[in-house]
Amino acid sequence: MKIFVKAKPNAKNETVKEIDPSHFIISVKAPPKNGLANEAIARALATHLNVNRARVALTLGFASKEKIFEVD
Repeated sequence: MKIFVKAKPNAKNETVKEIDPSHFIISVKAPPKNGLANEAIARALATHLNVNRARVALTLGFASKEKIFEVD
């Protein structure tokens, strides 16, 4: 299943806002350096979807605010 995410790194609070079942806005405290924000977004998404973190993979948008994750 493809999940489309608008990322908001360096946020004051960590939030996951579900627009619809495949579109999310995720705010994380981690900075967008060395993949820290991507990892934090993947963890937040896995927690929100109640799946193991290993089942969530970033497939597109490594350096973009618009990201696509694949969830098995």
